[in-house]
Amino acid sequence: MKFLIVVTIISLIVSFIMDKNKTIAGMKKGLYLFANILPAIISIMIIVSIVLHFTPKETLIRYLGSNSGFAGYMVAAFVGSISLIPGIVAYPLAGMLIKNGVSYSIIAVFITTLTMVGIITIPMEARYFGFKTAIIRNILSFCGAIIIGIVISFLWKL
Repeated sequence: MKFLIVVTIISLIVSFIMDKNKTIAGMKKGLYLFANILPAIISIMIIVSIVLHFTPKETLIRYLGSNSGFAGYMVAAFVGSISLIPGIVAYPLAGMLIKNGVSYSIIAVFITTLTMVGIITIPMEARYFGFKTAIIRNILSFCGAIIIGIVISFLWKL
């Protein structure tokens, strides 16, 4: 983390030296985007914290832990497929879930389906690409997410 902070500061200084106006404009735009996404991040974190507080850790581990098996992958894939959570919010959420005992392979399936599968957005996607293409793409992405989770579980054991 310290390395990333140092690299960011050095990059900011170099950018400021190269073009002061573009750097300031970029920082303003970044702060504006951050301010716009912050309410979503905070609200989702609050909701997840409440759900995690009332969900016994044993239940969470049973359904989403490393011993949950294929059912855990399917639960994560289903939740990720129907969620409309921005990717930037998914990573802090994943961190909270990992701290509560959810396995990395399950998190991989959740985030992959969250970003690649859109059950709720199929009608909009079908309007642009056709219904058959939208369904095939979502099915392949869903299967790909499961495969990614399985690969992560094997790699994690190494």
